[in-house]
Amino acid sequence: MNVLVTGAAGYIGSVIVADLISNGHVAIALDNLSLGHRNAIHPNAIFVPCDLSNFDQVSSVFSTQEIDAVIHMAGQSLVGESMQDPGKFFRANILNGLNVLEAMRHHNVRKFVFSSTAAVYGEPTEIPLSETSECAPINPYGASKLQFEKILPWYLTTYGIDYMILRYFNAAGATDTLGEAHTTESHLIPILLETALGLRSKFEIFGSDYNTRDGSCIRDYIHVSDLASAHIKALEVISQPTSRIYNLGIGHGYSNLEVLEAARAITGLPIEATIGARRSGDPPVLIARADKARKDLGWSPRFVEIEHIVNSAWLWKKKYPNGYVD
Repeated sequence: MNVLVTGAAGYIGSVIVADLISNGHVAIALDNLSLGHRNAIHPNAIFVPCDLSNFDQVSSVFSTQEIDAVIHMAGQSLVGESMQDPGKFFRANILNGLNVLEAMRHHNVRKFVFSSTAAVYGEPTEIPLSETSECAPINPYGASKLQFEKILPWYLTTYGIDYMILRYFNAAGATDTLGEAHTTESHLIPILLETALGLRSKFEIFGSDYNTRDGSCIRDYIHVSDLASAHIKALEVISQPTSRIYNLGIGHGYSNLEVLEAARAITGLPIEATIGARRSGDPPVLIARADKARKDLGWSPRFVEIEHIVNSAWLWKKKYPNGYVD
């Protein structure tokens, strides 16, 4: 299958591209490289620089490449930034996605896998969260993703575009060659490891007064390799779906303080940490009920302990302390 991946130079997108190639697919890697890294894209992928805000550019990719399916990863994802500049997120996560859908319908491509997020749930009314839990986002990032989710059934009804929505919980970890290297890093584990390497002076925990077992936020961490494998499974069943929305998580969570202790144990270093104020837009607990993905997709995560996830990220970070050199 020839699969176009948007956001292919990003953290998760680059792993998906590599996984597609290792499974015998052709990967057409799209990215404008504003946030991603060219050197993160597998050398056997077909790289096409493209800005999704430009419909003519997007359409030309479909005109010049043979495409069977699309995995849409591109977008803006920083929760804090979305609270300060919501318009940027609605443009990137809704309007740019519409350009992809419009190009698909014009060029008769009918398979679409969408990278969504647990942020669509907002402040959970139940834990763990199932796919039928109430969606009430508390930040523009989650709201933009949910709005795009609501567009997809209309493109199925009107144009016959089969879709699958994969709601990620907290992506983490690394493969042997691919890991997290964001220009502006906001994720807990890479920040911890950068502190361990001396690239940061200290680590700050955002809030210690949440209604959780130790006062810090709790998240369901899923290894990036497990996320990638779920996309391959989704492509296999997208035309005969049992459902069209799936949570991707391990089903239990770890607090910020527990991840800190795991990082200290893995690195053997006394990572200095301070307690700061809560971060706007952060719910206290996000844990997935992901048994539907296990049943319908035949998928199950291989990395279910935080120590394994942190260790994979640490091995990559030690090997590539400065990330990708583009």
